[in-house]
Amino acid sequence: MARERAGQDGDGGPAGNGAVRAAARTLREDRGPVRYGPPAPDPGLPVLPELADVLAAAAGRSEPEPTGGGKALREAAAAYWIRRGLRGGPEHIAAAPGASPLLLALIAAHGGDVLMPRPCPPTWIPQARLLGRPAYHVPTPAECGGVPDPYALLETVRRVRAEGGRPRLLLISVVDDPTATVAPPELVREACEAAVAEGMHIVSDETWRDTLHRPHDTVLLSPAEMCPEEVTVISDLAGALTPSAWPVAVARFPDTERAAARHARTLDILTALGALVAGPVAAAAAHALREPETVTARVRLAAGLQAQVAAAAHRAVLASGALARPPQAGRHLYADLGPLRSRLAAHGVTDSLELEEYLTERLGAPTPGGHRFGDELGALRVRLGTGPLLGSTPVQQMESLTAVEPLELPHVARALNIFAAALGELR
Repeated sequence: MARERAGQDGDGGPAGNGAVRAAARTLREDRGPVRYGPPAPDPGLPVLPELADVLAAAAGRSEPEPTGGGKALREAAAAYWIRRGLRGGPEHIAAAPGASPLLLALIAAHGGDVLMPRPCPPTWIPQARLLGRPAYHVPTPAECGGVPDPYALLETVRRVRAEGGRPRLLLISVVDDPTATVAPPELVREACEAAVAEGMHIVSDETWRDTLHRPHDTVLLSPAEMCPEEVTVISDLAGALTPSAWPVAVARFPDTERAAARHARTLDILTALGALVAGPVAAAAAHALREPETVTARVRLAAGLQAQVAAAAHRAVLASGALARPPQAGRHLYADLGPLRSRLAAHGVTDSLELEEYLTERLGAPTPGGHRFGDELGALRVRLGTGPLLGSTPVQQMESLTAVEPLELPHVARALNIFAAALGELR
């Protein structure tokens, strides 16, 4: 069958980030409830001082931001997208305190069933499940994640309809979590055209678009450039611009009457949820979205650093005999330890939940298993973050950020050696 119902393979929702050992004990019993959802990959870098100053200067604000964000935040978001070729005014923008409530409101504002690639970001499945919406996974092609194979998408739509379903919404991420890949433009075009031809609206998660490892060599095409009337774009600013501790995400709606109605419905839902961006956070987010040189310089340096560290981690994964696509963006990679199954079994690891527990303990950092991303529980896949390899203190992290050869720094080399050793012992 070309599609599978999201959550039917024992994925049970995303899993643990708090006290690792306590969470692990609970996970063994219930296979990971939503409340243990893994955090986004840690940048491993201190907060940009300029953003902290803006936040502190706004700390005395007593009035809340309006639902969907105030004018300054929405104008900054609109200008951010205009610089990326997506024109539109602040009236087409909505903001929320993080990607999860924003996506929840967007799914609720659209009727019908939800389709998403396999694997997918860990927050997508719980939002559909919380709303009681049928959600289905569609396989991705071999070269990348984040965007479904167009033929598998059409087959999934056909089968869902044959079973009485109503496929109405497709979620995609051109720059993907968890696979850290960038979908080629021709695939994006074919998948989007197939979805639109079948009457589906597209939500394009572009959280990681500013984290490309080689921005001058990578062609990134937003679905909204191809299907401007049928694509809503969302971005969690924690991907590149703001700390994850300051939750804020923005959405850009198409300039159509139907989109205006969905925008209004989204704002109604955010109001009902009480999902308002905190005033000081909105001020810092607007500043980051305006992209002054200090912010863009940090983004460039961070992406360049992650490119080097992720490449080294990828080499260690391949040297262990495991598989992984070369990371092209973000601060993570997605490894398939299936070739090491017999050695892992000797350590009591037979599925991705046990692999998550094993590597989290060995590496001392969250390493969520593939079941958190919609992959089968029996597949031995895991998302490996590279942020923890940059240092354990702000001083070490800043040294990594500014070094000409960060891999030669003692603390980075030591962290990479530990990372490689944990995988190498499974050869």
